[in-house]
Amino acid sequence: MTRSTAHPPDTPARQAALPALILAAVIVTLVVPQFFPADGGPTGFDTALDGHIHSSFDGHQWLYRVLVAPSNNYIAIPLQLGSAVWFAYRRQWWATGFMIIGPEFAILVNTFALKPFWDRQLHHYLAYPSGHTVQLVAIVTALALVSASTRARITLVVGMAVVLPAVLVGMVGLGYHHPTDVIGGTAAAVAMVTALYLPWRYLALTRTPPPPR
Repeated sequence: MTRSTAHPPDTPARQAALPALILAAVIVTLVVPQFFPADGGPTGFDTALDGHIHSSFDGHQWLYRVLVAPSNNYIAIPLQLGSAVWFAYRRQWWATGFMIIGPEFAILVNTFALKPFWDRQLHHYLAYPSGHTVQLVAIVTALALVSASTRARITLVVGMAVVLPAVLVGMVGLGYHHPTDVIGGTAAAVAMVTALYLPWRYLALTRTPPPPR
């Protein structure tokens, strides 16, 4: 298959795994708010983890800013655009489009639907699901989904598993979010991007001409 038509392998395991991933992520997104107090404040889990983080790291405030950095626009947006440019260079236009549209779709739905629906107030903004978390996880999820390399997908998943707890510590330490905001943001991003990916990939496959013999 040429560079312009390369798609991730469509194995039976992958066909079953993606819907299961969507379902699990949706369940997490919906279940987490069931534990919010009536005023939308911290849960018992939030309070316990928040106290542990502050008691451990408040003496090093700079560390919070370092840990939260991957979720900031100056890292997330170049990662998104750089990935889109890379796929465009390889003439994988369906992947290029998804790298642009997929994360933006998740961000918009989160901003205008999910946050107002749960209406969890923190300071002067709606906190659940965490917008910075949705942005970062949506970009990485989109990149993992469109990558044809199993090694690349594994690397991205492992990397995100390492980065997200660090981001959580930074956000909690700086007072930006409760831990459950980050957990819900992670699940919501995975659910939305993967749900959009399935029809996107189907349309890309049906519109791609067969390779020359």
